[in-house]
Formats: sequence, C-alpha cells, structure tokens
Amino acid sequence: MRQVLQYARDGKIEVAEVPTPKLLPGCALVRIAASLVSAGTERAAAEFAGKNLLQKASARPDLVRDVLTKVRRDGVFSAVQAVRSRLDQPLAVGYSSAGTVIAVHESVQDITVGDRVACAGAGYATHAEIACVPSLLMAPIPNDSDVSFEEAAFSTVGAVAMHGIRTANAQVGELAAVIGLGLLGQLTVQILKAAGCRVIGLDLMPSRAALAKNLGADCTTTDASSFVELCFGRSHGRGADAVLITAETPSSDPVNLAAEAARDRGVVVAVGTVGMNLERKLYYGKELDFRVSRSYGPGRYDAAYEQKGRDYPIGYARWTENRNMEAFLELLADRKLDVRSLITHRVPIEHAPDAYDIISGNRDEPFLGVVITYPAGAQPNARKGRIYADFREPMRIGMLGAGNFAMNTLLPAIKRVDGIELTGVCAANGSHARHAAEKFGFQYCSTDEAEIINDPAVNTIVIATRHHLHAPPVLAALQAGKHVFCEKPLCLSEDDLTEIVRTYNRGESHLMLGFNRRFAPMVREIKSFLLRGEAPLSMHYRINAGALPTDHWINDPEQGGGRILGEVCHFIDLLSFVAGSPPIDVHTRAVAARNGNVVMNLNFANGSHGTISYLADGDRSYPKERLEVFGGGSIAVLDDFRRLELIRHGKKKVIRSRLRQDKGHRSEWEAFSSAIRSGGESPIPFSEIVTTTLATLRAVQSLSSGEPAAVSSEEFLNPQLLQAPSC
Repeated sequence: MRQVLQYARDGKIEVAEVPTPKLLPGCALVRIAASLVSAGTERAAAEFAGKNLLQKASARPDLVRDVLTKVRRDGVFSAVQAVRSRLDQPLAVGYSSAGTVIAVHESVQDITVGDRVACAGAGYATHAEIACVPSLLMAPIPNDSDVSFEEAAFSTVGAVAMHGIRTANAQVGELAAVIGLGLLGQLTVQILKAAGCRVIGLDLMPSRAALAKNLGADCTTTDASSFVELCFGRSHGRGADAVLITAETPSSDPVNLAAEAARDRGVVVAVGTVGMNLERKLYYGKELDFRVSRSYGPGRYDAAYEQKGRDYPIGYARWTENRNMEAFLELLADRKLDVRSLITHRVPIEHAPDAYDIISGNRDEPFLGVVITYPAGAQPNARKGRIYADFREPMRIGMLGAGNFAMNTLLPAIKRVDGIELTGVCAANGSHARHAAEKFGFQYCSTDEAEIINDPAVNTIVIATRHHLHAPPVLAALQAGKHVFCEKPLCLSEDDLTEIVRTYNRGESHLMLGFNRRFAPMVREIKSFLLRGEAPLSMHYRINAGALPTDHWINDPEQGGGRILGEVCHFIDLLSFVAGSPPIDVHTRAVAARNGNVVMNLNFANGSHGTISYLADGDRSYPKERLEVFGGGSIAVLDDFRRLELIRHGKKKVIRSRLRQDKGHRSEWEAFSSAIRSGGESPIPFSEIVTTTLATLRAVQSLSSGEPAAVSSEEFLNPQLLQAPSC
C-alpha cells in the first residue's frame, strides 16, 4: 500500500510503498477514502524538519541539552549514532481521516466490517491507503446520512474545536469571540453558532474573515481595534463572554488582545498554538479565567484510553475525544455545519508532496482545507515488501521489532558481525518495517510475524518487541526449529517460563537472551582479574536509571511488566556472571515506591553476595552505572563501561574508553553467531538464562510480599518437568 512519510533530516515528503499494517488487538483496519492535511500541526512539523542542524538546535534547545548529556554519559560516537538514527527515521504523518472498515480484531465489539468511520490520532489516522486504528479513535459516520468521506475527514479537527468550546463553557445566548479564522477557527465559528451563541471573528486575511461571515459569524473584522470595539458594541458594553484563540503564532499578542475584548471575569481559551506571556494588568484587572484546551477531549494522551480501549464512564466524562467526534459527525449529518466550503484543494495520494508544498507556502496560492484522496479499490497486500533479492549463508535472521533499541543499538551491532544475512524484518507499522529493511539491507519487510517465523529462508529469529510480546514468538520460533535471540526479558510470568523450558527441551535450537553486559570487554577484564582468587565476592551495583513518565509502556504491568522485569534483570545476570554462581535467594525493598527506587539483595550459591541499588530519582547527567567488586584481596570498580580500576597489592591498573561505551553488544553477537555456525555451545548456558529470569520474577514477588524469595531453578530444569505435557 501507499503511505505518506516525512523525513526528519530534511523535511522531504515521500509517497512510499509499505506493507499493510498488522491488525492489532483493540483495533480495526480501515481503507482510507480521504484524509485532511493539517495546515497548523503538519506545516509546523514540516517547517521544523526543513531546518538545518543549527536551526533545529536553535529552535529546540531542550534537545541539544539531551544530546550533550548523552555525550557526557555514553561518549561522542554513541551520541552521534543516536542523533543520526533519529534523523533518518521517517515519520508517518497525518491524524484525521475517514474510510471503510475492512477488518476488525476479535476484541472489538461495537465496530463491524463495512462500517463507514472517521479516524483520529497521530500514528493511527495517517495519510495511508490502509490504517490500523484503535476502537476509541474511530467514530461511526451516521448510516442514514449523506455525510461524505471528505467531510468526515474533518472530524479530528472538528473535535479539537468542539473541546475548545466546551473548555470555554460557552452558553446559549452568550457572545463568543474567535481570534484566528483558519481551518480550526472556521469550524469553531460554525459550532458556536450551532450551539446558539453570537459570534465575532478576527483574522488578518480578508478572505478568511469574509468566509467566516458567510458561514454564520455575526460579524468579522481584520483589525484588532475594530475587533475589541465589536465585542463591546455587540454586548451592551460588557465585552465577550468567551474568547477562543484558534490562531497559530509564537506571538503573545492574541492572548492579550483577547483580554482586552473579554468582559469582567470572562473566559479566554487558547485552542491553537500561541504565545502565552500574559499581561498581568489586563488579566488581573478583569479577573479573567485563562484556560488551555488540550487537543480533542478527555482521553487524549492516555494510553489506557487510546491504545487499550478503556473508555471513561459517561457519568464522569460526558465528552471524551471519541464522543466529541461523534457529536461533530451528527452536526454534519444534520447539515448544521458546512465543511465543503472549507476545502480548497483535493490532492490524490500519489501527488501528496504537492499538498505539503501548498501548506508550507512554497506555492503562492491561498489554501484552507487540503484533502488527500485515495483510490476506491485499495486492498490489504500480503503485508510483505521485498527490498533485495540476494541470499548468503549461513546465519539468516528474521527480525521482529524495529523500535529505537533495535534501530540504534541491536542492528548496528549485528551489521558489524561477519557471516550474518539479514533476511526479513517485521514491525506492526509498515513504514517502520520498510525503513529498517532499507537502512540495514533486509531482503524484505513485513507486518506479519508468522511470515517471518515460518520463512524457510530464516534460521534465526531475533525478538526486539515490547516485553509482553516476547514469550509467544519465542515459543513459536522454537516450535518451528529456529534459533532464537530474545532481548530481555524472556517473559513476564513463571507460567510462560515453564512453557518455554518445555518447548526448548523438545528441540535442538539455540536460545540466547540479550544479556550483553557480560560480554563487555571491561567486564571480561573483571572476570579474568578475579579468577585468580577463590574467595566469595561482595558486589555492589548502583544504577542511576532516571525517572520514566508514569504512563511509559515499561511501567505498564501488561506491556512492560515494570522496570525490575524490564531492566534490573540485566544487573542480576551480570552479578551472577561475575560471581560465577547462580543466585539462591533475593530480597527486594522499595526505597520510595512511587519513584521506582528499589534496593535488592542477592545471595549466591558459592557464598557471594550482591546488592543492586536501582535508583530512578537522581540527576540523569550523572553517570548511569557503577559496579564495585571486593574479594580475595582485590577490588574492581567499573564506572559506566568507560573506566575500569583493578586494584591488588597496592597496585592499580586503569582502563579507559573516552569516545564510546562498549556494553558488549557486538561481542554478544559474535559469540552467538559463532555458536550457530560452528554448532558449539550457546554463549549463555540455558540454565543461567532460566535462573536469571526466575530470580527476576521472584524479585518482583519479594517487592510485593516484603519477604525474601527463594530462587531454585531445579523446579524448572528437572527432566520430569521438561517432559510434562503442555497445558
């Protein structure tokens, strides 16, 4: 299928052939008939992408600070690689469209194939022939109406306007003023009139002011002074009850003009993106209520609502983003709104770059509503796109997942190892799969995991998806006789671990987990240095992890499992490797539960002891990891994989790496590749993978119970369990 992509490096717009998106839980596949190009949001993104690096840095100093912090922590090369990868990643643009449902996931109950729907959401309602859209980001077009797909494609922007009006609490008979009569302003004017308000509009462009007047505004003007006079003249000298700012400008003039036009204790609402340096005297003198309207209603930016389909009870949130879309469509069906008059351009998808030339001002022609149109017969393809056609032996990889870690760390490491063939890559988003295939040289891309796993040309499956998606493909790949490399964690439950052990035992495949730190050169130095002694070790691992937003997917118990399962497993494995012994019990305590700080104590079978301090409320600019190991008259201190001290008999050896960290990703893959090609033992014994995974799961149990938890992998590794039938 065809999709419109934008490149962050230079702002280039491309119409690309990508695999059809995968039908995800809680979603439907929609064959798009029309999508609306946002003259505000998309133009701003295009303008930013078109800037050179210096201009980007000037516009976003916060990003510059992030890069400098990464340079200090990870080294210049790592920071440069991360920036380049981000700039190379294409962005699927668009967030307002309409079309026909062609497939529905079994978990969705209120949408059926054949329904005509309006779609919303960046990353979902993109400019593409087929889109995968969550259920609460779709609203049905009334069946008994003649609302066209072009009209319904305005629903997202219409919901933004509607939420702005609800935020203003505009009432029947009140005087509402609108500053900025672009697309958002025109819809705001019409909805206000439909709600029984009197409306005054302001725009610097005479044509837009005239259009708003024709579409229902009581009066409009292009002059700020006249605007204030009209607000007072049409309100018996009181001023506007509510002023909605739908303009887009970094200037704060609109918010202060709104204060002049508003009545005493009136309401001013910023709906568009405007400067907000309020003049205190204006707002204080009238005791004005300044409000910011957030997108298109309650539910926006809430992953549980948008991605998981968990609606808000109507008694507590009458007008969610979905219900605002429904209300907008009902107004269209009742012919109380006219959006046809707002359409100035219709552009077929194959000429989509022309639409961006129009909204960016590269063409000297007026515009308002720019609609992309699509052929009526677009159908799902095989969700597979071939990029290259050559085959080489012997390790042939099928990759599941093309997120930041896969693109920035894992695949660059794999590419530096000889004897590996990148065969197929799969991602739920077709544009991500295509980008990964083109950038790293995969022979084809897909959005169907089964296609990768069952491909006879693939002998090794690499899993780099979100954590809850690890166990099922691990099992499927092992059952298909493939070697498996799974990024940590292996699974999120002991039941899944049991099933993986059973399945692994039935075959002869290698199973490797992404515990790369044990392969880092400095860790190998520690291991070699400490082998000279036989005494148990005392180890302390401090991690300055930094805070994650509470709604980050890793914190989601369903998707990420939390930071212990997702991240601390790394450090348990490293301590086990350094100690040369498996953990036998673990005790986890929360230091400040709401911040994610935990301290974990581990006892090992050989008498060694380890403490992991995983701290999430420190300053990110400080180095992330510090490992101290004491034993046998020796000390090893590793600082963030960039400096290592080895001390014995009063002598100190210091090893430094100034330009980059080496956390062992390449060495890990060299070892894994060698094992597969030579038929040797797995680089990490399977028993150690199971024990570390079990210890991590038990660490979570200990945190919940407050008591130490025993770690005995024998219950998972004994032959009777391995031969037990699957449930």
